[in-house]
Amino acid sequence: MTDQQSPHLTALRTEVRDRIGTITLHRPEQRNALNQALLAELSTVLDAWEADAAVQGIIITGSGPQAFAAGADISEVAAWGVTEGLAATMQRLYDRLQDFPKPTLAALNGVAMGGGLELSMSCDIRIAAEEARMGLPEVGLGVLPSAGGTQRLSRLVGTGRALEMILTGRALTAEQAERYGLVTTVVPAADLLPTAAEIMTRILAKGPLAIRLAKMVIGPGHDTDQRTGLLLEQLAQTLLFTTADKAEGTAAFLEKRAPDFDGR
Repeated sequence: MTDQQSPHLTALRTEVRDRIGTITLHRPEQRNALNQALLAELSTVLDAWEADAAVQGIIITGSGPQAFAAGADISEVAAWGVTEGLAATMQRLYDRLQDFPKPTLAALNGVAMGGGLELSMSCDIRIAAEEARMGLPEVGLGVLPSAGGTQRLSRLVGTGRALEMILTGRALTAEQAERYGLVTTVVPAADLLPTAAEIMTRILAKGPLAIRLAKMVIGPGHDTDQRTGLLLEQLAQTLLFTTADKAEGTAAFLEKRAPDFDGR
């Protein structure tokens, strides 16, 4: 099944195929810079797809060969003040994306700077084309990477590397980002979306409740002490032991067949 561009979307392109929803940031003349209209459309799509059983996983990528997203639209940022800072629209949206109940993957087809990199860091998995570059250059504008950048980057690459990247504004190559652990896979540009779809397809072949609970345990568990994290793990596993998915998964393994999960 495919769901081509919805008529009310102008800054995004969307498609649903084989239970995977793909969101393409589509402002190519602005290198897919993230303005308020694009963010509002992204929120709308997340609302719709969270409730849509036909969409079980999401891939986010950028339009054109140059950029995933070059960052926030500076023409808007230049006019922002205290009110916009406290509203934290982008940060709140990215928090929601991080907590999205279905698996998410960012496919970085080109430059991912500032808010673009922060968007990708809100996804569960990041892969990159060989030509991709990524960084958080906001201090050069006299501001911070405030859509989660000061927090998520250090959790992904470590405090020292995060400080060096943010304080200098240095961009990483795709190879460096893979070495840092910021992305998990680097592929030729032509292989980017097929690889993203392959990874998501492998995820969606697993138990949907187990996938959802893994997301719920790993993130909060990382932010707490190990004993509390292990308790979260234990409680999640106990819940899964009561599900039809667990019964089907173990039966399929013993019967040497593919499981047919139904998310119960």
